[in-house]
Amino acid sequence: MALAALAANTATRKWYPVYTHARAEKKACQALLKKGIETYMPLNRQLKQWSDRKKWVEEPFIKSYLFVYITEHEQMEVLMTKGIARFIYFSGKIACMPSTQIEELKLLMAGPYQLEITEENLQPGEKIVIKAGPLKGIMGEIISYRSQKQLVLRLENMGLSILVHVAASLINRL
Repeated sequence: MALAALAANTATRKWYPVYTHARAEKKACQALLKKGIETYMPLNRQLKQWSDRKKWVEEPFIKSYLFVYITEHEQMEVLMTKGIARFIYFSGKIACMPSTQIEELKLLMAGPYQLEITEENLQPGEKIVIKAGPLKGIMGEIISYRSQKQLVLRLENMGLSILVHVAASLINRL
């Protein structure tokens, strides 16, 4: 018993994307945090229009997704959390995200950038690196999309891409 507890404590934690029930991202995130599970839910501030007023609200940037930082032994605890539907699978096993991608996503969400998410299967293009500004050092791909040049931060294990509007003067070819 003590050996199993020691193994759980020394196991490496990884970021895993999890799929939530529809519109349950915030409640599932709170439930995971109450269990002591480190969770990341990127939020996007949007101006919403109702019939009688406008209001700024924070909504999940990636609908029905959360990221959890856990060991393999904690996966069942995550699945038993209200609002969590399932883990995301890639090539037949539970997908995990490199910590660098989570850190880059946090950096993008913290900045004043116009972001948009797409599930469109974007064709790989020229590899670039941002050479200046708060996103300096982030690598991505250039695509032609809506007749503008944009950086694509590809989250390969989820099948999603994040589009960031970046001036061409701020990028270098690799």
